[in-house]
Amino acid sequence: MGRTIVRDPQVFLFDEPLSNLDAKLRVQMRTEIKELHQRLQTTSVYVTHDQIEAMTMADKIVVMRDGVVEQTGSPLDLYDHPANQFVAGFIGSPAMNFLPGVLRRNGGAATVELAGGVSLPVPVNASGSDGQRVVYGTRPEHIVLADDGVATEVVVVEPTGADTQVFTKIAGIEGTSVFRERRIHLMVTDVVMPETSGHELAHTLAPLRPDMRVLFVSGYPATSTGPGPAELVAPGVAFLGKPFAPDALAAKVREVLDG
Repeated sequence: MGRTIVRDPQVFLFDEPLSNLDAKLRVQMRTEIKELHQRLQTTSVYVTHDQIEAMTMADKIVVMRDGVVEQTGSPLDLYDHPANQFVAGFIGSPAMNFLPGVLRRNGGAATVELAGGVSLPVPVNASGSDGQRVVYGTRPEHIVLADDGVATEVVVVEPTGADTQVFTKIAGIEGTSVFRERRIHLMVTDVVMPETSGHELAHTLAPLRPDMRVLFVSGYPATSTGPGPAELVAPGVAFLGKPFAPDALAAKVREVLDG
């Protein structure tokens, strides 16, 4: 790069210059190259398979597949208005979730019906006819926790500090969610308490951390009057994989919280 700069070229061509660097140095060099471009004001063509490099460094992105241009535009244009499923899945990290389903229209309202009868709302300006097979796309950061949301199975939770990535299954389809706020502090999986409702458990846990909320995932018997999957009710931090009575569970949560 240094030898090229001193020749004062009209165009720079970068062919994946950061591919052999470690993660920390890649971030540093992205900043260095962008700062260099802003200072020299020389046209630069940068080839990369890393969409993070493309999003952070480019004024304009050309997304190609098999030698064909799929879409051209600014980074945010491609992110907000992808031309097709390939672009939507390539731009953004974590990648967009794709849920195959069937479009259902009832008057002015429209939904996408997934396997198992799960229905998701559709934007009012969405096209398509009733009964058409479609792919429902949603970005991980656009998913929020809600008391009346869609029940999901939590597979893996990955806290990264700035946010928390939650890998789930919706109607058997794998998906990813990203939560910026630290709201998911207790994941109780496969907890079976035939004589205890979820509300009793919530009231037992609530005094421990009133500033936090809890996500119950699965394990409640069908006759339980307690919260269903994905209902937010109370606070705590624990990963449990066997039956616990409320008092024992509260003690376990307190143990985790304390250390």
